[in-house]
Amino acid sequence: MSTLPISFEDVVAAHARIGGVAHRTPVLTSRTANERAGAELFFKCESFQRIGAFKFRGAYNAIAQFTPEQKAGGVITFSSGNHAQAIALAAQLLGVKAVIVMPNDAPAIKVAATRGYGGEVIFYDRFTEDREALGKRLAAERGLTLIPPYDHPHVMAGQGTAAKELFEETGALDMLFVPLGGGGLLSGCATAAHALAPACTVIGVEPQAGDDGKRSLQSGSIVHIDTPKTIADGAQTQHLGQHTFAVIRERVSEIVTVSDAELVETMKFFASRMKIVVEPTGCLAAAAVLERKVEVRGKRVGIVVSGGNVDLQRFSELVGAQH
Repeated sequence: MSTLPISFEDVVAAHARIGGVAHRTPVLTSRTANERAGAELFFKCESFQRIGAFKFRGAYNAIAQFTPEQKAGGVITFSSGNHAQAIALAAQLLGVKAVIVMPNDAPAIKVAATRGYGGEVIFYDRFTEDREALGKRLAAERGLTLIPPYDHPHVMAGQGTAAKELFEETGALDMLFVPLGGGGLLSGCATAAHALAPACTVIGVEPQAGDDGKRSLQSGSIVHIDTPKTIADGAQTQHLGQHTFAVIRERVSEIVTVSDAELVETMKFFASRMKIVVEPTGCLAAAAVLERKVEVRGKRVGIVVSGGNVDLQRFSELVGAQH
């Protein structure tokens, strides 16, 4: 018997729970991308999910399982933005009060959206303060239930529904590339892949400046780093979670990194060739394939595009910059 924190049955249950609430996002293809990679690529576009990112899946799955007492008390989380919005919207839909601890340098579009969904925002300094300690203290003081952004089985199972939908649409894939921050999406998707396409090689992709996941997988234990300085704000995590790492260690073959410059090139590709706006973090998996970090020639490859929440001014600055 597996002792991993989530099973495929958890992903299936999560999919039933979020059905009719979360969007079943499109799987896009691009002949240009296929030619460039020498492979058949399938992009699971979570940029079209509610709140503009995959995070809604896990947030709704988690809050939907609250007891009446937890619902009455409210939910708290800490997040740079996408999980913040996801918790705020899911809480609003389920009639639960939400408090969100956000870094004071979080993208303005994400702060505004979080407040727009009814969340109470409390700021902290991501470079000098510990958001996890702050979240736990506020939860204890206010009687709130803490749902962390990634290291929670209900969150992980919810995120895995993205890969479940991808495999249902494409059939078996040879490889699956997934963005990696704290590991909620990667662990959930790896769980789905293991059940639906056992021969599929699962690869996590993180920013070059924040390679804690790669180092953790290589060393066999969780590596903690300083907050990485990268444009991939959704992957500025300092370490994987205990739950997420347990799954990643068992189910993920490799973790590779891409540079900020490569993320910008991938943003440009999505905008110019596929006509979609993708945030830097959302480009991680695609950048690894398009920049040939791993050999994919002749393979059927799934790529999770995790989100599209980026300030338009910031987007234009990044894609308009001359290199």
